[in-house]
Amino acid sequence: MREIFRAKTMSSFNNPHHFYLFAMKNGKKKLGYGTDPDDAYNNLKLRLSPKEMDAIIQDQVVMIPQRELQKHARALG
Repeated sequence: MREIFRAKTMSSFNNPHHFYLFAMKNGKKKLGYGTDPDDAYNNLKLRLSPKEMDAIIQDQVVMIPQRELQKHARALG
């Protein structure tokens, strides 16, 4: 009998991802994307410099639906 191997996929259908707005020390917001706030923060670490990451306040985060992204565009920094 053949055993079916199911690897963990990155598909957002199986692992829902969300947008998160992180507060910054300058009053702006930084947009992150992930399965939870910690995942979104870690994804930001992949693309931002350590200096840019220092400006992010990790514990001040809000999840937003994708359809509301345009409402927050002016606050992004």
